[in-house]
Amino acid sequence: MPQSDPRTSTGTHEPLIRFDQVVKRFGSLTVLDRLDFTVAPGERVTLIGPSGSGKTTILRLLMTLEQVTSGVIWVGGEPLSHRYQGDRLVRANEKHQRRVRKQIGMVFQQFNLFPNMTVRQNITEGPIHSLGISREEADQRARELLEMVDLSDKIDAHPAHLSGGQQQRVAIARALAMRPKILLLDEVTSALDPELVTGVLDVLRTVAETTDITMLLVTHEMQFARDVSHRVLMFDHGRIVEEGPPEQIFGDPKEERTKAFLHAVLD
Repeated sequence: MPQSDPRTSTGTHEPLIRFDQVVKRFGSLTVLDRLDFTVAPGERVTLIGPSGSGKTTILRLLMTLEQVTSGVIWVGGEPLSHRYQGDRLVRANEKHQRRVRKQIGMVFQQFNLFPNMTVRQNITEGPIHSLGISREEADQRARELLEMVDLSDKIDAHPAHLSGGQQQRVAIARALAMRPKILLLDEVTSALDPELVTGVLDVLRTVAETTDITMLLVTHEMQFARDVSHRVLMFDHGRIVEEGPPEQIFGDPKEERTKAFLHAVLD
């Protein structure tokens, strides 16, 4: 079946993310199985499901940390995994992927801050070198973001002198400093002690409430997912088994697999 060409689409309803029949295999293991789904501009979508169901693989494909086996990923109406050669879609090279990927920021389970850099440097170096903004503008942006994540007093500290929760809040500020259209969040509280989780989730609630950034989340924090999501997708064996607004998925799920999963994680 010929693929539609998003370059010809009109109107304001074009999805910001689109997976078109995406398959991802690792050897003989199929992790994503002909996956179709879209995320609209400004939408906040949470992916839930058991470990190994393909959720994190979706984020890694969007960051081009992994490559699709088949199918096409689109971001902002452009193919990410592929590029046009005339009217044909061919596999994208790294330069093309890097350009399209600039629209995306990601916060990982592990904070991945540069230990030899201060908080200020961790936040400003990317915008200066990748976006070409001045050091003064990058510094002002860093100060604003650190105020938002309640870490203004840590601007010249090194990561080793911060708690895990503080490091994750810096990582969120660093991702936002790149002014992405899309923010990917991969189990961002799973490496934290329980008492530090609330502070990080509060920051993400603030981001959700005060920006129009599109968010794609993988989390086991079900109350947080219920609070911030516009839509929840339940995954199992690389496929979406149920999707809907959070009040329906968490309050009245239709599929037995969804019911069993939520019973296991909530009880």
